[in-house]
Amino acid sequence: MLTSMTILIALVSVLLIGAVLIQNPKGGGVDSTFGGSQANQMFGAAKSADFIEKATWYLAAALFILCIVTSLLVGGPGGIEDIPLQSQ
Repeated sequence: MLTSMTILIALVSVLLIGAVLIQNPKGGGVDSTFGGSQANQMFGAAKSADFIEKATWYLAAALFILCIVTSLLVGGPGGIEDIPLQSQ
């Protein structure tokens, strides 16, 4: 369970990094490099920016919740407290 939560946190983190890099309020970001011009033609510039902004907020919230849940699993009451931090 702990391994799957760690992998999920890493995946959400990478997606969040990508979402932050794609958006740029000045309009000259990496968005146009990765197909942003096609998205702007299909959805319009405003709808594309709204989607990227919403995705950023949802990914940030998911990362926050996953980190809290994982910390409760590791050290919370009834959690996995027998994990050795160092080999003795």
